[in-house]
Amino acid sequence: MVSNPTELITSDKNATVKLVKALLTQARQRKKHGQTVLEGVHLLDAALRSSFQTEQVPFSQVLLAESASAHAEVRQILARLPTHIPVLILSDTLYQSIRSLGTGVDIMAIIKVPTPSLTTINDDCLILNDVQDSGNVGTLLRTAAAVGIHHILCTNATAQAWSPKTLRAGMGAQFALTIYEGLSTQDILDHVQIPLLATSSHTDTLIYEHDLRAPIAWVMGHEGQGVCDELIQCATPIALPQPNGQESLNVAIAGSLCLYETLRQRQYS
Repeated sequence: MVSNPTELITSDKNATVKLVKALLTQARQRKKHGQTVLEGVHLLDAALRSSFQTEQVPFSQVLLAESASAHAEVRQILARLPTHIPVLILSDTLYQSIRSLGTGVDIMAIIKVPTPSLTTINDDCLILNDVQDSGNVGTLLRTAAAVGIHHILCTNATAQAWSPKTLRAGMGAQFALTIYEGLSTQDILDHVQIPLLATSSHTDTLIYEHDLRAPIAWVMGHEGQGVCDELIQCATPIALPQPNGQESLNVAIAGSLCLYETLRQRQYS
């Protein structure tokens, strides 16, 4: 178990506190430092559970509010940390001034953002082509993890998969996935060696009529513009039926439907 810290931090001039504030609020700072912040016991627990598979605890530092130090869930988290990871206690007022979550168990951790190198993809994968809303990205990551897809490829304008907001939306699914970010469309076309499928309203091929049993790459596009021309030209367009004539589905809903129909065909057909 980590040793009990003795110093109580009360100043927002503290270097770690300043770093956490920047990582919580600024995408460019997360890119610059290659780090992000997990908030709350659920995300910290998800990260610790993933470390049993990798044998590497991803935390750089843990911060908690003074009033949370005796909380049972916090004590359980701290007991699972290696002794070399620093634990900082902040005054309640200071912690509350930097947190982005509402009322809850006040604990957070700085982690290094994983940056795997893209290699040839021959297994099922999900491609996020400039999906810009963090909530949509997080939902798609959570669904992918649920159905057993491990590889996520994100083009340059996709919301950061490891931002605090996306982490919350994904409920820690990121730790069950291999996520490649900042890719060009050419990167994807060069490395994905399985058929691309993309939802489209300009096709008569309904998803329920298409064979999804072989490995495939589902492409989900920008909320307003859809999948880019370069990828749609290389993909098989697939339609989701909308008998009531709505203009389109939310990308996270559409992606979830596609992933679960894929699962249904393989396990329940």
